[in-house]
Amino acid sequence: MDESKQEEGLGYELFPERSSGRSRKGAIRESLFTFSHKCQVMLTFAMETSPYAKLLLGAMKSSGCKVLKDRHFSCEDCDGTVSGGFDAASSQIVLCQNNIHQQSHMNRVVTHELIHAFDHCRAHVDWFNNYRHLACSEIRAANLSGDCSFSNEVARFNFGLKEHQQECVRGRAVRSILAVRKISREEAEKIVDEVFDSCFNDHAPFGRIPHGNTDAKFAYREYANRDRYYANL
Repeated sequence: MDESKQEEGLGYELFPERSSGRSRKGAIRESLFTFSHKCQVMLTFAMETSPYAKLLLGAMKSSGCKVLKDRHFSCEDCDGTVSGGFDAASSQIVLCQNNIHQQSHMNRVVTHELIHAFDHCRAHVDWFNNYRHLACSEIRAANLSGDCSFSNEVARFNFGLKEHQQECVRGRAVRSILAVRKISREEAEKIVDEVFDSCFNDHAPFGRIPHGNTDAKFAYREYANRDRYYANL
């Protein structure tokens, strides 16, 4: 990514390898004990076993945007404040190998970023110029990825609030926007509020808010059997 992109306040400073020019093709030759190898192993496991990821990968393939592991994912060292990102300029998901150490975390990051990739595929999101587009995808990613699941919120000591899912999604969307755009919190909150209802209620391709692996498995099963269902109508 060129330096002008970083200077525009688009969040590229959080992903230094995006601009370093360092080749990542030699990852296979690296030690089996490196962050890169661990990241690749966890990524493969997420793509093959996570019902969230499997549904999103299938939906993108059906939409004409087949995801290839070596082309569309990159394990990199990142700023300590982020776990992943979606680089719309290269249609590539960045996984922060120095910040992801557990499989459950990897599954959630892969799902979150695949939702951005799915939106990029189906809706032609204007990531760089339209804050409402960015806010909508951040709302959907927080809502559908499991970021705001009960177990994750309890681990953060956040629980007991009325409409907790909505408040969690709203807060995480605002924080995500502030991480990658140089705008005030008040402006970010206003943008999120403007699009919140329609984007919170957009559950594609899950058809529901998957509150855990059980919900995600049901959603994946329904998605995988959709052609059989319509053929019997």
